[in-house]
This record gives sequence, C-alpha cells and structure tokens, in this order.
Amino acid sequence: MKPMGPVPPWFSAEEGMLLIGGCGAESLVDEAGDTPLFVYDMGIVEAQVRRFRAAMPEAIDLHYAVKANPFAPLLARMAVQVDGFDIASGGELEMALEAGMAPDRISFAGPGKRTDELTAAIFAGVTINLESEGEARRAIAAGAAIGKTPRLAVRVNPDFDLKGSGMRMGGGAKPFGVDADRAAVLARMVIDAGADWRGWHIFAGSQNLDPQAIIETQAATIALAARLSDAVGATPPLVNLGGGFGLAYFPGDMPLDIHPIGVALGQALATRAPILQGSRFAIELGRWLVGEAGVYLTRVIDVKDSQGERFAVVDGGLHHQLAASGNFGTVVRRNYPIAVANRFDAAPADSPVTLVGCLCTPIDRLGDKVALPPVEEGDLIAILLAGAYGASASPTAFLGHPPPRELLLG
Repeated sequence: MKPMGPVPPWFSAEEGMLLIGGCGAESLVDEAGDTPLFVYDMGIVEAQVRRFRAAMPEAIDLHYAVKANPFAPLLARMAVQVDGFDIASGGELEMALEAGMAPDRISFAGPGKRTDELTAAIFAGVTINLESEGEARRAIAAGAAIGKTPRLAVRVNPDFDLKGSGMRMGGGAKPFGVDADRAAVLARMVIDAGADWRGWHIFAGSQNLDPQAIIETQAATIALAARLSDAVGATPPLVNLGGGFGLAYFPGDMPLDIHPIGVALGQALATRAPILQGSRFAIELGRWLVGEAGVYLTRVIDVKDSQGERFAVVDGGLHHQLAASGNFGTVVRRNYPIAVANRFDAAPADSPVTLVGCLCTPIDRLGDKVALPPVEEGDLIAILLAGAYGASASPTAFLGHPPPRELLLG
C-alpha cells in the first residue's frame, strides 16, 4: 500500500456519507445531474480569508490569483472577499471584470502578453506587471495609440528564490519578470515615458509549507523593493510580495502555520526603509484560499483484477484533475487524499486498490495502491484538495470526453 495525503479537517460524514458544506455528496451529484463533478464549498474559502486577515498585518492586502480557480460563480464571490485579483491572460481579464472586480484592483502578469491584450488592459484601467523591456515599449505604445495613460508595474526576477518551493518562480534564469539588476532602470524608463508607475511585483515561488522559508523570502523581498525604489528615486504605490503559501497535499505534509509569518511580516514592515513608508503591500494567494474547498466526485464504473492488482475504473480522470494524476508540476507522483464518499468513515480493506480514470492512457492514474474500503461498481469516489488547478488546469478536450460539472455551495 502507498499512503495518501491528509484529509483536510473541514470534512466529516453523516450515516457514512461524506458531507460537503453540510450536504451529502450523493445529493450534490443529484443536484448537479451527474458525475464527474467538482464541488466547491465557499464556507471554507471564507474561513481561509478570515484566517489570513487575523494573522497578517492590516497593511497587507489580500489578492486572489484567478488562475487557481476561475469558476465564474466563485470569482463573483471572491470579488467581495479579497482586495484585488491577479490575472495572467486576456481571457482572465474578461472574467475578472465580469466578476465585478474594480479595474484598478486588477493586475495582469505573465510573459508573452499579446499587443491586443495589453491594449485591452490599458483601456480597462488594469495594472500591467511588465515582464521585459520589450513588453514595456509595447505597452507604452499601445497606450499612446488609444490615448490612455497605462498603469505599469515592474515584475522583478529576484536574486533569490523561495527555498523548498513546489514551483520556483524567481531566482536564476527565468522567463518571468526582469532581472533585479535591470529592474530599476526599467521603472525609471516607465516613469520618464509618462506612464503611471504602480510599483513592484516580486514573486519568488509557490506551494511552500515552511514558515521560516516564507519569512526569510518576504524579508528579502521587502529589502529588494527598498533597494530598487531608492535606485529609482520614487516610492512604489504597491509592492506585491507574491504568495508561496502551500497546502498539505501529500503523505507526511504538515499544514502551514501562517501565524509566525504574520508576526514576522509585521516586524519587517514596522522597520521598513523610508522609501517604502508610503507603499501598500499585497500577498497574492490562489491554492491556499480555494484548494481545500474543492472535492472532485467521480463514479466507479468498473472494478477489475490484473496480475494480482485490483483496479477501480472511474468516469473521471486526469482530463479533469491532472494534478492528482501527478502530471502537473510534480517530480514524483504521490497520492492526494481520496475517499469512498458513500462509505467515508468505513475501515479500509486488507488489500489496496489503484484508482484509474476512463482515458486510454497509462498515465490516467488518480490513486496508486491506496487503502480504501472495499470498492464496488457504483461507488462515489471523492478526491479532496481539488479546489485549485483542477478543471481549468486539465486537458478537458482530450479524447472527446465531456467536461466536468461544477457546483458552488454557500
């Protein structure tokens, strides 16, 4: 048997049935019409927002990374929960505006922005996080072409990274941002060109469970922002400190304690350099806010044995939940927390079962040799921690299977 990740503390059962947002999993499938189904509990998201607000200094704004989960009903609710949206495409720009987020609280990052995307963002009044000198020139020209002053921040590739990060977004040669030794020159060019300089975006890494690593990176980020701002000779209106807050997906993972991060950040801000005294600060989070709120429900359609190994075949798969298959940013595949939703609190069988999807590919494996109660045809399988990088981050068109249903509770 291979271990699974820990079940988040939000979930329990009633008469053996998994409860999501106080509702039985099977009744939610009936409401949605069928499986596969993503269910998102807004109550968990709101609880995470409250945890963040309670732990962090008041000077810290909370931004939501739309790419984590862009489900439209969820975005509309998030727009009144957080202080800003961070987007990474023209499509996400449309989603953010439709959700009701004010344009001046939206920032647009990501390499390879097309000129039409830059123009749309400038026209809407959204802040563009510049990824290069070339992008800066195109943005300034796009603003001039439509007679609007662009709101431009500089995304910095820092000269450090977030140690132990699941995905390192900064430090070393990266396609993201402008190297720290060129960032101040670019910011001064933006100002001299007459653009509205909005500050710095410094994102070192994501999916980290070590409070001390995050504390050290945030301190280094504030110090870097001060050095760069001194070189520019101007106070940045906003310093986006990035995110990095991780979730306990896998066996042995311990949930991130954000309290010491807030304490240390408060101390760092209290002693920040004079050039940053007038700046606002933001932390940009995606998975930490919505990841635990999501459950992927999929129906067992076959149970079979092969060479002494038992397989449960479900009607979902990696085309909906790529991350759980181990094919989205992980080096070694490990098991997400998985449950038989209709026997949530039952004891596991003596022998393991491998959970596979319906795709004709050997990599469509959602759970490898996991300890579950005896699995039968018709059982409802729940894959937890499915609220981030699920449906929208998976190859939903692969093999022509239908897209998953999605349902927001609360």
